[in-house]
Amino acid sequence: MAETAFHTMPDGRRIAYRFHPGEEPTVVFLPGYKSDMAGGKATAVFDTAQAHGRAALLLDYSGCGESSGDFADGTLLRWRDEVLALIAAHCPGPVVLVGSSMGGWLMLLVALALPGERVAGLVGIAAAPDFTDWSILPEEQARLAAGETLWADNPYGPEPTPSHPGFWTDGQAQLLLAERIAIDAPVRLLHGQADSDVPYAISLRLAEALRSEAVQVTLIKDGDHRLSRDADIALLLQAVGELAGWPRQAA
Repeated sequence: MAETAFHTMPDGRRIAYRFHPGEEPTVVFLPGYKSDMAGGKATAVFDTAQAHGRAALLLDYSGCGESSGDFADGTLLRWRDEVLALIAAHCPGPVVLVGSSMGGWLMLLVALALPGERVAGLVGIAAAPDFTDWSILPEEQARLAAGETLWADNPYGPEPTPSHPGFWTDGQAQLLLAERIAIDAPVRLLHGQADSDVPYAISLRLAEALRSEAVQVTLIKDGDHRLSRDADIALLLQAVGELAGWPRQAA
């Protein structure tokens, strides 16, 4: 098993990551909001890649998991640049970007920042692009614009989930769904129809916005936001394997 290592950003931030060298394309897993590389989906993707001798990269954004920094300072562009720095350091060839929830927004921003030939494919799991816009009420957006941090009940843990004004402001500057998204790589989008956090209509909107003609959306009728059941993980590994060239039995 690859040990956790640290990449130092120019300002001294230490970004925790795990990297397994192997055959390309490198699979890069991008966790969701306040999530980290220890999650079940990230671990399943990494372990499957390792089992087949394929390259894989996991990371914790600054302020998350084992990385240094304050979560309140996190923004999409800050975290995008951390991902790009690790890709530059460890992934000289093509990559398959796998993004869960907010990570699905981040994978789009990373893909747009990379040369097109570097992006072998994208896999979104309940991808949530533009959620600073569609998931936050206008009156709440006004409070964020005034510099207030909002707190919401967290169904996945004991601590409430914060929405910090810096993240919201940056998110509003990175909205993608209203325009054509200039990504031509093949894309697989998985979404549960019982997702109470990110409506599955977002994946359908994303499929329409992407310029790529090789976009497939898989809806799981009884799937929730996490899509972490064994059957959900199997679908994820199958989708990643199709784009990364894993043997089909990896799913």
